[in-house]
Amino acid sequence: MSDFNFYYPVEVRYGDLDPQGHVNNAKYLTYFEHARTHYKRLMGLFHEEQSFLDIGVIIADIHITFQAPIQWGRKLKVGVRTSELRNKSMVVEQCIVDADTGDMYATSEVVLVAYDYRQGITVLIPDDWREKISSFEKI
Repeated sequence: MSDFNFYYPVEVRYGDLDPQGHVNNAKYLTYFEHARTHYKRLMGLFHEEQSFLDIGVIIADIHITFQAPIQWGRKLKVGVRTSELRNKSMVVEQCIVDADTGDMYATSEVVLVAYDYRQGITVLIPDDWREKISSFEKI
């Protein structure tokens, strides 16, 4: 995984650690979600005043490959990119790397489905989303 157009810094907090002294595996999901939210904000797909019901995506599938433990005090950045746009879903690839060395800690692939929370149904990816993502990612 390389060639990300977007990275977001993430701080390792003491509370993120497990008894073994490294970041708990469940926290990786939080780091990835935090970066995805800022990725969507950058492209104008989501803003702070917007209701959670209007975000318009739901996770259908997520895979994480852990490559090395993350210790407290590490400076991290999380890469996010959309690698594929389908009719109702998109594939988002992510990575967590050391901000100073570039060492890889984890990679992830997420399938997000366009979703109308008020109606409880999947929907087509909106055209403006498709245009903004395609333009940003050159896909």
